[in-house]
Amino acid sequence: MNRSAKTELFERLAQVAHAIANPHRLELLDLLVQAPRSVEQLAVASAMSLANASQHLQRLKRTGLVVGARRGTTIRYRLADPAVARLWMQLREVAVSQLADVERALDQYRPQRQQFPTITPAALQAKMARGEMLLLDVRPAEEFAAGHLPGALSLPLEELPMRLAELPATALIVTYCRGPLCVYADEALAQVIASGRRGVRLEEGVAEWQVAGYMLEHGERS
Repeated sequence: MNRSAKTELFERLAQVAHAIANPHRLELLDLLVQAPRSVEQLAVASAMSLANASQHLQRLKRTGLVVGARRGTTIRYRLADPAVARLWMQLREVAVSQLADVERALDQYRPQRQQFPTITPAALQAKMARGEMLLLDVRPAEEFAAGHLPGALSLPLEELPMRLAELPATALIVTYCRGPLCVYADEALAQVIASGRRGVRLEEGVAEWQVAGYMLEHGERS
């Protein structure tokens, strides 16, 4: 066996692990799963300085996990391949199932997650087909435009207090956002229920929806 060649092979594989072994770079991947963004947008969304966000993106780019395309004076970054989104989701699932500290940290970040009823993608599909619910995408509008669940309405979380009265009083309201590590849908659902309406949360986001074999819609829809 060519031991040196095998060692070099595994060293190359380890480059991917090294690239994602950083909480800031994982957050950037989580954001890019939702929609392509410029470095300026990513810096704001991740509460990083522009310089730090740029450095982390360059590390991800060198490893082939993200790519950048120039549009005028702006470079927009996106995931290099759908496999990168699957890698992020699998890493997240292993961490949640194997590390008790992750579950505790998630409870601290989403303190209401155990209080709200949830709905499965299959049950959601059935209710959508029968017209029994209203599906709200409470992510930022640019993420909605990049891809959203079929039939969803875009109502970003920051707009919900002003538009809550527009929601039907009798329909079941389903909220969703970026997936199980996102608190937006919890905060939206709390407002929906406080208004006297019925509501549930979909834990899955667009990436989980696609992995389950469902299609997405694209473009703006108010």
